[in-house]
Amino acid sequence: MSRPGDGEQRRAGHPRRYTEETAWRAWDGWATLPDLDLPAAGQLVSVVSAHPDDDVLAIGGLVQRLRRRGCDLAFVCATDGEASHPDSPTMTPTRLALHRTDELGRALARLGCSGARHTALHLPDGRLGDASAELANRLEPSLQDAAVVLAPWRGDGHPDHEACGRAAVTVSDRWQAGPAVWEYPVWAWHWAEPGSPAVPWGRARAVRLGTEERLGKAEAINEFRSQVEPLSDDPADAPVLPHAVLAHFTRAVEVVFT
Repeated sequence: MSRPGDGEQRRAGHPRRYTEETAWRAWDGWATLPDLDLPAAGQLVSVVSAHPDDDVLAIGGLVQRLRRRGCDLAFVCATDGEASHPDSPTMTPTRLALHRTDELGRALARLGCSGARHTALHLPDGRLGDASAELANRLEPSLQDAAVVLAPWRGDGHPDHEACGRAAVTVSDRWQAGPAVWEYPVWAWHWAEPGSPAVPWGRARAVRLGTEERLGKAEAINEFRSQVEPLSDDPADAPVLPHAVLAHFTRAVEVVFT
């Protein structure tokens, strides 16, 4: 998950503060969310992400469950995540992109998906909104045979995430019977509050994770060393995913909007 640019961290109307994970875990609304009904075994599920960690963070448990169910999984990453540390004195964007691509491969292997098809679009990190038409056109081949597409939520508050969600819906709408698009929140856990009317809770479906799924997801997240550990002692090399942020992705429930 790359940092959004200044002034883009939240859409208009979003609070300028972070919601602690303790508030989410104390929320009594989790029990009211219906469970997600999974696609049938053998169906193709295409997983779209903006950066080389968004999907693992948000739905790493669901990915494992789909694999065990026998769904065919394919992954598409729009950028190489080269803008996560724009002022780094130790890592060039090109080198960082290579690191993050390798990290994603190891993370997917932790989820049991080492043999799954993976497509990298190599679009510019932080500027997907400026390439919306190209993004949709290049996503299309990876989505055309899918029964379900998992993509970042169009209201997530991060411009790249929102661009990916919009592109997935655009592509699905090109066909008379296009795939269902299920959206997953990533950045929203930072700015939204439990029960917030800005979140489409009526579309929310819960994936309640078992112990092995949580463990597998944690191991996968730990593969993103460039994001969870400092690149150096320089402040510009600080982790993009410090403990307070990671806490949102270690809870026992994942959410998608159907």
